[in-house]
Amino acid sequence: MRLEWLLRIKNALDLMEERMQQPLDIDEIAKAAYSSPFHFQRMFHMLTGVTVAEYVRKRRLTLAAQELSLSSAKVLDVAFKYGYDSPESFSKAFRRVHGISPSEARSPGVNLKAFPRITFHLSLKGDQEMDYKIIEKAAFTVIGKSIQVTTKNGDNLREIPKFWNELNADGTSDQIHALGTGDDILGICLDFKHGEEKFTYLIAAEGSEDVATANGLESRTIPASTWAVFTSIGPMPHSIQKVWQRIFQEWFPASNYEHSGGPELEVYTMGDSHAEDYRSEVWIPIKKK
Repeated sequence: MRLEWLLRIKNALDLMEERMQQPLDIDEIAKAAYSSPFHFQRMFHMLTGVTVAEYVRKRRLTLAAQELSLSSAKVLDVAFKYGYDSPESFSKAFRRVHGISPSEARSPGVNLKAFPRITFHLSLKGDQEMDYKIIEKAAFTVIGKSIQVTTKNGDNLREIPKFWNELNADGTSDQIHALGTGDDILGICLDFKHGEEKFTYLIAAEGSEDVATANGLESRTIPASTWAVFTSIGPMPHSIQKVWQRIFQEWFPASNYEHSGGPELEVYTMGDSHAEDYRSEVWIPIKKK
């Protein structure tokens, strides 16, 4: 199963390389991997650390830099060739990656950045058990506070911990937990906008819309879903990060499920989050392939 998934990813990468001079069509790319667009993009991001859009953008700018340094092609022509609608937007993106302007790329001995094509190698795993369960849960309401984050350049990995620190420091997370109806506090990723590389992150607890309104909090409805629930035992954040990694590197490629596109949950119990026996969970909405 993992080898089959690896081959599908390779097919998608081949198609991306063939179409570097064409508009990004995520539906066609996902189809090459026999996957839904959402599941493919989520898998790609979790496996590589970059979004599909970011990968394609960096590959295009790598190819553009090579073309400028090795040919006499006009900057305007290269910009249009690799999908930029103006020299200004091309120059801005080029400088962000290479640190110089497109015209400076022609200078002898100039340093350019290269973002190589991603390749995957088969790694045999499975020697370590992975605890999970499949559950059905009806729609439920959560209350809390949220921020908009972007996955560009890994900004979400910095902004979400910062957000937790802020809400813990000012007592908001304690308030959310006290107003909730459950024993746990949740970290929820939702409203994924892969084309814009954005999503919403919500620190929340199960509760009612009336309670949220009365206390200046947001309320959101988490839709009814089939969930794959994975247990994490160990200190934060390393333990749960490892679980996330194994879900996408090992569990999904070896299962008959794919991501359904709904919100993702992290469930945090009360207690010492740095303890060796600290328990948390990852909830992923799934559907049959």
